[in-house]
Amino acid sequence: MDPADQWPLPDAPELRDALHAAYADPSRGYHDVQHLTEVLRRLSELARAGVVYDPVPVLLAAWFHDAVYDGERDAEERSAAWAEDALVGLVEDQVRAEVARLVRLTETHDPADVDANGCALSDADLAILAAGAERYAAYAAAVRVEYAHLDDATFHAGRAQVLQGLAAKERLFRTPYARERWESAARANLEQELADLSTLID
Repeated sequence: MDPADQWPLPDAPELRDALHAAYADPSRGYHDVQHLTEVLRRLSELARAGVVYDPVPVLLAAWFHDAVYDGERDAEERSAAWAEDALVGLVEDQVRAEVARLVRLTETHDPADVDANGCALSDADLAILAAGAERYAAYAAAVRVEYAHLDDATFHAGRAQVLQGLAAKERLFRTPYARERWESAARANLEQELADLSTLID
């Protein structure tokens, strides 16, 4: 899939290209063009499976959700702020607000069950957790690249904390389709990576 094919604003190619360039920054590890493409592909998969969401704000939020990514804690907030600024005059104010809300939601991946847009985006973003062994290993290695400024001990402890937070969720995925197809594989991957990290931390 070419992510450009999933850009919902044909009259704003300059913004699309600016976002694509952000994901293509060579300093990125996991949160790159491949990640953007995978999120968009999963959204398409959910739609084909009958998951209902509002495509314009959800697709725009997918494009913006990691538009800023530098390992700092407020990256989602800065990505949301970029969306709020860049979308003025391109979409209605309520759509712009929804995009920003959805981008901020990807910090916690904790949408309400009635939040159809949030559930779809969160599931698509977390779908990497259910990847096959080779892709999951590449994902984990790419995350380490993005935190190359941290020593191993600090990174391993922080990564374990993130994974434990995910594992503690009652449900990783909110749509019935994603829960049925991705939940068990994601749990197994999290459990394995945490086991591997425990040997490095101990």
